[in-house]
Amino acid sequence: MEEQEVGKVTHYFTKIGVAIVEVSAPIRVGDKIHIKGATSDFTQTVESMQIEHQPVEEAKPGDSIGLKVVDHAREGDTVFKIVSG
Repeated sequence: MEEQEVGKVTHYFTKIGVAIVEVSAPIRVGDKIHIKGATSDFTQTVESMQIEHQPVEEAKPGDSIGLKVVDHAREGDTVFKIVSG
């Protein structure tokens, strides 16, 4: 399974299950991602993301996105895009 780093989690909102991700490589809805940190380790498909509360299909380096996640993410976790496998 090959992975490419696409961002870092800068904040996590427990109540709504949303991670704020500082994007370092393009990411889009439908991508399969892997979030990994000291205690986080899960994969999911990107189903929705927002920039400034507006839904977007794609984010580019420098964007800060709100990403709905299926498990608990933490500040400092790394977000990878699964590019094969």
